[in-house]
Amino acid sequence: MTLANGTIGTTYTITGIQTDDEELNDFLFTLGCYSGEKITIVSMVSESYVVSIRDGRYNIDVNLADAIAVEA
Repeated sequence: MTLANGTIGTTYTITGIQTDDEELNDFLFTLGCYSGEKITIVSMVSESYVVSIRDGRYNIDVNLADAIAVEA
């Protein structure tokens, strides 16, 4: 399942990043978005997601959310 299919207020464990784009992969890693890390969907507005990773909140678009594989 990807983060784009997630539910608001639910915390997930990231299982991987599904992209061949090395720049995107590096960007997500700088946010703390990597396998084993917890991520929570705080809210969804239009086609963007506010997510919480560690102590930070980030706004990501649906394409990024679709690249983040998670499990409950």
